[in-house]
Amino acid sequence: MEYYLPIKNLHMTAVGLSILFFVIRAYWSITGSALLQHRVVRIVPHIVDSVLLICGVILAMMIGPNQPWILTKIILLVFYIGVGTIAIKRGRTPTTRLVAALVGVAIFIYIVGVAIRHDSASWFA
Repeated sequence: MEYYLPIKNLHMTAVGLSILFFVIRAYWSITGSALLQHRVVRIVPHIVDSVLLICGVILAMMIGPNQPWILTKIILLVFYIGVGTIAIKRGRTPTTRLVAALVGVAIFIYIVGVAIRHDSASWFA
């Protein structure tokens, strides 16, 4: 467990960067900005999200499998990714992309609540 805190800190840093990149990319998608097509913009968020996921898996293994809130985070992550693809790529209209982006941010906030409270009810516990 001596590596727990550094991994947790890296995970939380990646969380912050991930939502920042999501909001920026969703905004560019909604507004039709050409910046969304830059190579760095297409690559860096995937690197950050990979670090986030790898650290999350390591932390989950360190904490142990008998934590129902971790399963909640995983399920919500799948929904967040799905909604995120609509917000950034697959949404046919700017309104669809905006609604998906707002739903994505709401899911993200719920995931953060689950992580902080270690409870599947998140902020409602």
